[in-house]
Amino acid sequence: MVSRHSELIYGFHAVLALLRRQPDRVLRVLMQSGRADDRALGIEELARSAGRIIERVEARALKAQLGDAAHQGVAAEVAPLPSWGEDDLLQAIQGTSDPLLLALDGVQDPHNLGACLRTADACGALALIVPRDRAASLNATARKTASGAAESTPVVTVTNLSRTLHILKQAGLWIVGADARATQPASAIDLTGPRVLVLGAEGRGLRELTRRHCDWLASLPSRGAVESLNVSVAAGMMLYEALRQRDAK
Repeated sequence: MVSRHSELIYGFHAVLALLRRQPDRVLRVLMQSGRADDRALGIEELARSAGRIIERVEARALKAQLGDAAHQGVAAEVAPLPSWGEDDLLQAIQGTSDPLLLALDGVQDPHNLGACLRTADACGALALIVPRDRAASLNATARKTASGAAESTPVVTVTNLSRTLHILKQAGLWIVGADARATQPASAIDLTGPRVLVLGAEGRGLRELTRRHCDWLASLPSRGAVESLNVSVAAGMMLYEALRQRDAK
């Protein structure tokens, strides 16, 4: 049984990443009985070396706790990562040269949230910002999709995204919104300084109030008939364009 002060993560990548980076947060590892392949044994070895509890459980016991999730036969009960608020974010920005942030405006699919978080981590983003209401939260599905990035890149949940963007602008960051209708491509916009990249939900895109806070609106190249990209794909393209420019600089 998982206590109300802990949470379950699942999948080899998510559990392995936490054991490597923050083993003290792992309370116990749950391994499906009968798993003796190299990946399972590697996780067991890491857990034992960190002094973590390992429990062999039947497949039905994992299903009872995780439902139909693709857990790959491994899960871990963990202490939650301390959440960041606006004050934590502002403090981190002050200690970072040319910070890069990613903000998602109303993205509701946890798979997309996890995929965006994974790319944000790969591109060196300081944090990912999401609104508290009508948006995906960092649940077990998002954590698994993030493949360990949820343990290294903070997710900042805010009450009012527009207010947070205004605060970030006052702190010296410039806001770049992704918009398929924008006349400027992302490659023509300077993404090398303190920047917040903002992407909206699929179909609807950026809300009008969010759009008003943007200093630039950027489009992504498209040569096909599809009108819009999956938000995690678009986020990846924006982040890697920022990374390309920063590496060139």
